[in-house]
Amino acid sequence: MDPHASVGFAHFLAQSDAVGKTLLVLLLAMSATTWYLIITKTWTAFLVRRRTRRFLEKFWDSPSLQSVATHLEEHHPDEPFSHLTWHGIVATRHQERHGGYRLNESGSAAEFLTRARRRVIDEETARLESGLTVLASIGSTAPFIGLFGTVWGVYHALVAIGLSGQGTLDKVAGPVGEALIMTALGLAVAIPAVLAYNFAVRRNRLVLAQLDSFAHDLFAFLTTGSHVAQTSNVSALRATPAPQGAG
Repeated sequence: MDPHASVGFAHFLAQSDAVGKTLLVLLLAMSATTWYLIITKTWTAFLVRRRTRRFLEKFWDSPSLQSVATHLEEHHPDEPFSHLTWHGIVATRHQERHGGYRLNESGSAAEFLTRARRRVIDEETARLESGLTVLASIGSTAPFIGLFGTVWGVYHALVAIGLSGQGTLDKVAGPVGEALIMTALGLAVAIPAVLAYNFAVRRNRLVLAQLDSFAHDLFAFLTTGSHVAQTSNVSALRATPAPQGAG
């Protein structure tokens, strides 16, 4: 009989007790969750970026905010920049028509618009960060779960060897080597989660910085009809430069 035939993942799984199998199922579930979040968030980010580019082209090529509002009435906002623009226009119209009759509408039109703008940015921040806590938790705990599985496997292997009275190297190396599989699985689960988390955090930071810059431009248009600065950070997403001398 080949001595290597009885050593491997299948043998380790067959010899594992309830604790070892539970840890293995937990790692598999964490891996499935990680890759689900990676795929869905990557696809969503791709769609949002394409829609954002299309909206900003429409926004900066429009002759007035009224035409932008008409466009948004026909096409429901489906990404952060159009969402912010729509709520800014709605807030401005509401303040002009009804004034501040309630506490959340008190203050000047600029203050009311600022609160509406901040509320939308907070909503978009929460949406962009959804799932990141799960990725961070998986990335930080998966190695320890794998290490615990290894320690548990080594413990049972040494106990079995002690009871058998056969402490030769070939009897020890096989079970201990099999137990290290759990550590490898923990690292295999944690590494993609950590990389995906770091990538998502960086991408969200860039999007929110561009959204905040666009929010200042939009605020200027809605309150004074002029552009805040010609060197806005959001220009990186524009396919066509904004018309000069707007206002």
